[in-house]
Amino acid sequence: MSEAPRPLPVPHVSGGITAVEIAALVVTLLWLGVVGWFFLAVTGAEGNVARGDPLAFMMSVMGIFLPVALIWVAASAARTARTMREESARLQAAIDAMRLSYVESQEAAGAHLRRAVQERLEGVTRAQAVLGAEIAGLQADRPADRQPERVLTPPARPEAVSPAQPKLALEEAEPGAPLPPADFIRALNFPNNDRDAEGFEVLRRALAHRPTAQLVAAAQEVLTLLAQDGIYVDDFSPHRATPETWRSFAEGARGPSIAALGGVKDRSSLALTARRMKDDPVFRDAVHLFLQTFDKVFPSFAQDATGPQLARFADSRTARAFMLTGRVAGLFDG
Repeated sequence: MSEAPRPLPVPHVSGGITAVEIAALVVTLLWLGVVGWFFLAVTGAEGNVARGDPLAFMMSVMGIFLPVALIWVAASAARTARTMREESARLQAAIDAMRLSYVESQEAAGAHLRRAVQERLEGVTRAQAVLGAEIAGLQADRPADRQPERVLTPPARPEAVSPAQPKLALEEAEPGAPLPPADFIRALNFPNNDRDAEGFEVLRRALAHRPTAQLVAAAQEVLTLLAQDGIYVDDFSPHRATPETWRSFAEGARGPSIAALGGVKDRSSLALTARRMKDDPVFRDAVHLFLQTFDKVFPSFAQDATGPQLARFADSRTARAFMLTGRVAGLFDG
């Protein structure tokens, strides 16, 4: 860290009689002495004639006092120049002091901001670790055939089943019952902290339904990856689309007609997400899986949800992550 500039000492503005005024006074006395000697010792009788002529008298007065006036004008100009130099030095010292104060305040603010960001990142990391452990524990307690798929590639399209081929038991029934819209919204907003017992209870019920569990796992992974870049969806103030726009998306509308869903306007978050989408294949696959899962699960929720429930869902953490990643992925482009 470079050393901050030290302010110059504030100079003292001189007052009273200075050397310039003393020199001007000495020159004035010398000039008057020379003029007096000239009129007394040299002119003689011509001086009396000059006093009898008004024009000659006026020229004599001007010849005597005009040099005196010029001497004191020069002295005044020299004093003014000195005063301006001293005032300039005072102004420079004041500017240096302000610069030093600004640098010190910026360093203090930067140190405080770094501590705050570090503490927040540590808090988010702990919360994500608790949430991940809770999800892993809940998934471990379920039978193996009810585990949500967590692959980072889109599921393959199933082949057509021939009439003679018997159906598997897993294809005949979906494990777990879909959540009511209110619980679906609460689960996809995730628990607020490790003491949110109600949030974990709703999340536990959500993991019993395979499609919802897949969306919860995909959203949690994207939120964790975003937090690594300091992107927290709680900080967003997105433009909220109408419930009708969300219903249009659920019914299959794409492109500019649903552009209002990409309501995240935070330029830094959009730039960081776009750069990581380009450079990080793991993040890119996680985002694509999340968007595909969202596209598959959201229509069934929108079918039963009311307008106010869609508005509340739009404010959830999962919906905000969808707004950000969907816009970066070009989901709302023409």
